[in-house]
Amino acid sequence: MGQCATGIVFFWHFKDDVDFSSTKTLDELKAKINHYMVYSNNYRYQWHLKKMAPVQYRNHLLVA
Repeated sequence: MGQCATGIVFFWHFKDDVDFSSTKTLDELKAKINHYMVYSNNYRYQWHLKKMAPVQYRNHLLVA
């Protein structure tokens, strides 16, 4: 898979995981996006990264 496919999958999960219906201001929207980015990079495990979150996988590679 290329980088484009990775981005498509990210936004697919992003739209499914984040509820924007209660967002009333731009600041609330920014906060939800930032929260999801932290979650996605640090806590959301990914099969293609040996079932690790992206930050965990990067640290795993740096130690190896």
